[in-house]
Amino acid sequence: MGLQVKDVVLELGDGDQKITALDHVSFGIAAGELLAVLGPSGAGKSSLLAVCGGLRHPTSGTVVIGDKELTAMHDSQLTRLRLKSIGFVFQQSNLISSLTSLDQLMLMVHLGGHRPTKADRDHAMALLRSVDMAHRANRLPDQLSGGERQRIGIARALMTKPSLLLVDEPTSMLDRVRGRQIVELLSEQCHQHQVAAVMVTHDRSMLDAADRSLHIVDGRIQEAAVSATN
Repeated sequence: MGLQVKDVVLELGDGDQKITALDHVSFGIAAGELLAVLGPSGAGKSSLLAVCGGLRHPTSGTVVIGDKELTAMHDSQLTRLRLKSIGFVFQQSNLISSLTSLDQLMLMVHLGGHRPTKADRDHAMALLRSVDMAHRANRLPDQLSGGERQRIGIARALMTKPSLLLVDEPTSMLDRVRGRQIVELLSEQCHQHQVAAVMVTHDRSMLDAADRSLHIVDGRIQEAAVSATN
């Protein structure tokens, strides 16, 4: 399983207001690989995540997760795919204030239309242990630090055993040390769970924790690099 983006074009707006947010973008990510995407504001990073996550239909080109072509799916099919096969980690953890850390993960089972089982709870606790948050399982978000909330967000994104993880500026709300810990944790979790991941970041100092990196400017990939650790 992995992600393949082939010759994707995304045009936004109409007439004189039309812009090309993504301009013939192509790349692939294998299962267990963390790809960092850098670029200035307005370069197309958010548009790329939206297309990869099936939140926007590209104007042309294809996006394939495993053997599933997102660009050939209807909205209802994409909704089901996102719930089952795609995990999202945001700039802010977006945790629900009234739910404990454990319940944040168990909510993903409910959203998938299933009644939680003991196996689901065991899986959730195993994920909390893997991000070193099992001891915070019964804490509410306002009882956690920013870094701890991001760790819960990562565990929640992995709860459905997704094929693809999409990560949007996970360190923007954290200091350098905590940000570094989060990116290293993401890399570790991608390798451990064999999840393909795309991480948008503005911070070049985090690149050596990724397997590869892309630089995007004006909707075009300008460079592709292997990280210093590979």
